[in-house]
Amino acid sequence: DVNSPKHYNSSGIETIDLIKNSMTKDEFIGYLKGNVYKYVGRYKHKHPAEPKKDLLKAQWYLNKLISEL
Repeated sequence: DVNSPKHYNSSGIETIDLIKNSMTKDEFIGYLKGNVYKYVGRYKHKHPAEPKKDLLKAQWYLNKLISEL
């Protein structure tokens, strides 16, 4: 559900790559940082029975952020 879900690759390119290609490096870094905040901020609320789900998404974005730096 977190790493490369099929619904994010329906056009043959991952959505994250489309987003990256549409932004400057600084914009993309901000996008990744914002998603880390988003998923950490809501992990107890959106899926109360599965809080780990959003934390894993935050971790994915943090790892992507680190790899971009």
